[in-house]
Amino acid sequence: MRQRGARNGPLGHVAIEVLQLLANLVDFKTGRLEPSLKFIMQKLHRSKDAVHRALKALRAHGFLGWLRRYVPTGSEGKGPKVQQTSNAYYLCLPERARRLLEGWAAASPLPDDVAHARAAKAAEIAAYAKTLPLDEWALSMLGDTSEGRAFAKLAKAMTADKKRESARQAEFHTGYLSKRI
Repeated sequence: MRQRGARNGPLGHVAIEVLQLLANLVDFKTGRLEPSLKFIMQKLHRSKDAVHRALKALRAHGFLGWLRRYVPTGSEGKGPKVQQTSNAYYLCLPERARRLLEGWAAASPLPDDVAHARAAKAAEIAAYAKTLPLDEWALSMLGDTSEGRAFAKLAKAMTADKKRESARQAEFHTGYLSKRI
């Protein structure tokens, strides 16, 4: 989106460098991203002003956000009671960039043999599940967890109630028919 005659686009090349550095610094296990301004300056060999303007541009265009963090100084009386420490950054993807990357970010389709094998396995499991009694089906779907055991117990009770009810209905109908004849 560089304007005609302008040296840089809205972000600038320093902002792109900062964004690349931050993307490589993210700890994906914990999600932490908290480099100091001095660290960014040293890694990119840029001035404080250039890095600061790059961070502001990235924030203004929706690629980056941060939380300012402070630590207590422990001083009493007049003066500041806290001192700023490194910010906690988080990377974002603006909606416009998301739309531009939509075609590239889509997952590739599965190979035909993998899709067919998964469908066949799902059909086999579904056919097997239909043959199970209701209590065993509940355990197979929910696993041997407290919820699975509770549903299995409920299913067993429902099955037992149906058997008793059908037996009573059969006796009633038999008696009813014999009296009518």
